[in-house]
Amino acid sequence: DMVAQALELSRKPHVVIATPGRLADHLCSSSTFSLKKLRFLVLDEADRLFEQGSADFSADLEVVLGAVPARRQTLLFSATLSHALQELQSLAGNRPFFWEAVSEVRTVDELDQRYLLVPEAVKDAYLVHLIQTFQDQHQDWSIIIFTKTCKDCQVLNMMLRKYKFPSVALHSMMKQKQRFAALAKFKSSIFKILIATDVAARGLDIPTVQVVINHNTPGLPRIYIHRVGRTARAGRKGMAITLVTQYDIHLVHAIEEEIKLQLQEFSVEEQLVLNILTQVNVTRRECEIELEGMDFDERKEINKRKQMILEGKDPDLEAKRKAELAKIRKKNKECREKLQQTLQRKKQLRLKRKLQKRMERRNKRLVQEEK
Repeated sequence: DMVAQALELSRKPHVVIATPGRLADHLCSSSTFSLKKLRFLVLDEADRLFEQGSADFSADLEVVLGAVPARRQTLLFSATLSHALQELQSLAGNRPFFWEAVSEVRTVDELDQRYLLVPEAVKDAYLVHLIQTFQDQHQDWSIIIFTKTCKDCQVLNMMLRKYKFPSVALHSMMKQKQRFAALAKFKSSIFKILIATDVAARGLDIPTVQVVINHNTPGLPRIYIHRVGRTARAGRKGMAITLVTQYDIHLVHAIEEEIKLQLQEFSVEEQLVLNILTQVNVTRRECEIELEGMDFDERKEINKRKQMILEGKDPDLEAKRKAELAKIRKKNKECREKLQQTLQRKKQLRLKRKLQKRMERRNKRLVQEEK
């Protein structure tokens, strides 16, 4: 906790490893802790730290960068080079040293990358079939399943548990203690399946994993690179299978363009999937109802409010702003639609007049010819 960490920091350690948020908290709340003599500042997963979005670290980084001396060496590490990092490199006025591992592809040769084209409605049945197949053929294999949302992660874990699969969940709605416990179970091979959101895609010390399954096609190629990078590590072989629905084809093309490689199709006997389809869908629905009874969405909202308060924001004011912004967007959309309708009507009217004039000229010509 904060008190124990503050005591550790007061002993002036040579190395401090921290998240931007927690380090900023200590700098703001403690007068005994200082970074004025810091020599090296290392930012790992730098692309993630500098990107704007759901997890915006800019305010925390401002606090940290304001507390460190100007004469220091800053090292930025990332497996993927984002636009923000390229911009940062061009803005730096002291000719920064830049090194990039030269590689034709952004993923390793030992990784067997596959896709499975599945209709959205039968995705879970395919997932259960895949896991059952791998469990039957390779009992000692470890599998990571990546999902899009915390809710999806939780539901899938509940569902696989009902099928007696040894699975654990890892997502941001879990308390830190629960996350450590889940990770420990997976690392010790007590549980062979880890279902996770992108919190596990990078930065975690995860052991040998033979298969990565993307339950959803990642929206950005670099997220795909980080996810599949959890397997085929340190020269070992591994497999990555991405479940692709009819709505994800363009995302796969973007991934293929980035990694300079075409994903190969993974063959599945469809009848075996159809045999379990109804049962899987029923089990999924049961789990969703069970989760609704646990007030999962309500707890998510409470966590959001807590996070806002910790960041010094007023949750009610933020909600009000959000609602006002939604109103403005709705109004703008309605205005655009009205404008489009007006333009369409004018276009149709012009076309109608054009046709009328054409018909009038034609009739005149016919009358003249008759005379």
